[in-house]
Amino acid sequence: MARYGPEHKHETRRRMIDTASRRFKTDGFDGSGIATLVSDAGLTNGAFYGHFASKDELIAEVMAEQLARQAEQVEALPAGTESLAAFIADYLSPAHRDDRAGGCPSAALLDEVGRGDLATRDAYTQGARRLVDAVARHLAADDRLPSDEARSRAIGVLALLVGAMQSARAITDRELSDHVLATAYTHAMAIATSPAHLHPAPTGQETR
Repeated sequence: MARYGPEHKHETRRRMIDTASRRFKTDGFDGSGIATLVSDAGLTNGAFYGHFASKDELIAEVMAEQLARQAEQVEALPAGTESLAAFIADYLSPAHRDDRAGGCPSAALLDEVGRGDLATRDAYTQGARRLVDAVARHLAADDRLPSDEARSRAIGVLALLVGAMQSARAITDRELSDHVLATAYTHAMAIATSPAHLHPAPTGQETR
């Protein structure tokens, strides 16, 4: 019997996560049985259980990996609003809209994650937090915004991007779908580039 080393096992696990991510984003968690998932990866059911205890464990792994990869891409960009603008434009592009399988995990699966088990939601929470921090870093570059405001704006930008992409994909009128993406870009950039807010004095103190 052939024996495979740790590297082969890692590559097999990696292939399973990669192919499962595309299948989940295309068909959803419930629309993807283990038989289909292992077939996509060129494996057998027995091989699946050599890497994952259950489909739920694979789902949590996929969400963690997908969000980590997305955050890494944002983190790798030179700090600043110019890089953030490029990320926003790429996210809200028709090409991304038309590539559900290869696109953002949040836009494809967020509603299902919200109904998922605790491990899946925890994996998503950790990944979302890292992505927020990655976007906030660009907003706070060169001390343009205070860190707390940069983080709040990052949350607003990401929420707008995901919601707009979900809407654009649901709309069957191509022109209207394109308009959703273009309008979302305008508003996301407004959130990202408007001047820092003037914070009011704490309650009970007067401004001077």
